[in-house]
Amino acid sequence: MASILTIGAGAAVAAFLGRAGLVAWRRSRGGVGAMGKAFYKGGFEQKMTKKEATLILSLKYALFPPAHGRPRCGYRILTDLGSERSLTKDKVRKAHRTAMLLNHPDRGGSPYLATKVNEAKELLDKAV
Repeated sequence: MASILTIGAGAAVAAFLGRAGLVAWRRSRGGVGAMGKAFYKGGFEQKMTKKEATLILSLKYALFPPAHGRPRCGYRILTDLGSERSLTKDKVRKAHRTAMLLNHPDRGGSPYLATKVNEAKELLDKAV
C-alpha cells in the first residue's frame, strides 16, 4: 500500500516539475506577447513616419528597393496575409477604430497613445 502511494506522489511531483519546466522554457524564448507577436523594440520618433504609423495601427509594411526608372519610394503596405495590396481609407479607418477601442482615455487608456493613434490615422489618410 505504501509503495502505491509513493509511486503516485512521485508521478504527481514529476508532472508538476515537468509543467513548471515547460512554462519556464517558453518564457525564456522571450519577446512573445499574449497575442503571439513580438513587441516592437523602440520608442516613438520625433516626426511620425509611414513605418511608425503602420506599426501603431497594426498594419504590416515592407521596405522594397526602388524599381528601375522609379523614384525612391518608401513603403508598400502589406495585408495580414503578406501579399501586396493598396492601402485604402477603409482599412485605415477599421484599424484606427480597433486601436481606439482598446486605448481610448475614457475607458482607462493612455491619452498619449490615443494621440499617437490619431496622428497615425491622419498621416496614412493623407498618404492614401
